[in-house]
Amino acid sequence: MSDELSDEPSGEPSGESSDGPSGVLLVERRADGITVLTLNDPDRRNAMSDAMTAAWRTAVSGLRADKALRCVVITGAGGAFTSGGDLAWLADTGAEAVPALRDRMLEFYRTWLSVRTLEVPTIAAINGPAVGAGLCLALACDLRYAASDARLLAPFTALGLHPGMAATWLLPEVAGLPLAREMLLTGRALTGAEAEARGLVNHAVPRERVLGEALAAAELVAARAPVATRLTKVALSGGGHPDMESALRWESLAQPVTMATRDMIEGIAAQRDRRPPRFTGA
Repeated sequence: MSDELSDEPSGEPSGESSDGPSGVLLVERRADGITVLTLNDPDRRNAMSDAMTAAWRTAVSGLRADKALRCVVITGAGGAFTSGGDLAWLADTGAEAVPALRDRMLEFYRTWLSVRTLEVPTIAAINGPAVGAGLCLALACDLRYAASDARLLAPFTALGLHPGMAATWLLPEVAGLPLAREMLLTGRALTGAEAEARGLVNHAVPRERVLGEALAAAELVAARAPVATRLTKVALSGGGHPDMESALRWESLAQPVTMATRDMIEGIAAQRDRRPPRFTGA
C-alpha cells in the first residue's frame, strides 16, 4: 500500500528493452542469461495497477518458458521500487461484495507472487521505497539489495486493512516473527540500512549502486551450473527443509542428479585447469 515516497531519481537498467502492455513494465533480456524487469510507472511511484499486473503476468509466463534464463533482477523506475497496491482502486472496493473482492485479491496476489514459481534465482534491487504489496514483492525474491536510504514498510493496518500478498508469511520467513510483528502491528518503517541490520535485505548500499550491486550478484548466479542452482533453490524454498533428515534425503537424490551432468565434469575440469567454467545446463 502507498505511503509518502521519495521523488529522487535512481539508475535504470541499460541495454535493449521490450515494453509490456502500456509500457508499464520493461523487460531487458541480456546475453548472459540475466533478465531485468523494471516496474515503469514512475509518475505513480510504480503502483501495482491493473495494467502493470497484466504486464507482469505476461512477463513471468514468458520467463518461465525461457530455457536460457539464469537469473531475474527486479527494480523500479524513478525514485521508488513500488508503492504497492493502487489506492485509487482500493477506495472503490466498498461497492463490491466480499466473495468478489476475495477472488479479485487472490488473483492479484497470485499474479505478483508467481515470481516464486520461476526455477531460477530472483533478486530485488530496491532502489527506493517498497511499500505494502511492493515490500512483499521484494520479500518474494531470493535475494534483496536495497538503497541505504530506501524505506521499507507495511502500513496495512494504518489504512484499515488486514495485511495481504502473503505478508503474514513472507515477513516471518525472511526476517523472523519478532520483526514481522513489529512491522505489521506498528507499521514501523525501516531504512535500507536498518533492514540489512535486521536481516530483511542482504545488503544496503548507496542508492546509485543498488542496481549495479544486484546485477553483480546476478552475474555470479548466472555463472554457476544451472541444474545445480535450480535444485538448490528448490531445496531452500519455503524456508528450507523441516529437519536434517529431510535435507539428507533430498540431497542424496539431488546431488546424484548433478553428478550425472556434463556441467559437473566441466566444473571439475575448470577447477583443475584454473579457469572459469563454461556451464551449459547439460
